[in-house]
Formats: sequence, structure tokens, C-alpha cells
Amino acid sequence: MKRSVSRFIILFCAVIFIFSSVSISLGSGSEKININTATAEQLTKLKGIGPVYAKRIVEYRKTHEPFKKPEDIMKVKGIGPKLLAANIDIITVK
Repeated sequence: MKRSVSRFIILFCAVIFIFSSVSISLGSGSEKININTATAEQLTKLKGIGPVYAKRIVEYRKTHEPFKKPEDIMKVKGIGPKLLAANIDIITVK
């Protein structure tokens, strides 16, 4: 009896851990980053965007018009289709 209770507790804890991990990962993916208003620090949260590219994005939008669509980020030197594809779901311009 004691052994089955211990197994139940372990199984219960494992299930709780799995469900909490799933909800955390789902929640973190829904945050959008507006490439027209984000700071350089916020832009580094994008995949493959470090401080250098973040600075380029900020400089580009200061010297050019605001990005009209997420794909416009490829106008920034060094940012191409792969970086866009990695971030398309979290980039916004609104």
C-alpha cells in the first residue's frame, strides 16, 4: 500500500510538472515584438538578433520610414529570409 501511494505521488508530480511546462511555453510564444517601437534590448529577444543587428534595426527605422510589414525587416543589412522565418510569428509592426 505504501509503495503504491509513493508511486501515485511521483506520477502526480510528474503530470503537474509536464502541464506547467506546456503552459509556460505556450504563454511565452504569444508575446509580439513591434519592430517599429521596440528598444534595442527588446529586439535582442528575437531569434538570431544580437546587439549589433538590434542597433541596425533601430538605426534603420530612424533614418527610413517605419516598417510597413514584418518582411520589411529584411531591408536591414544582414537580416535575410532565415532570420525572418525564425521570427515571423512574433514580429509585428502595429
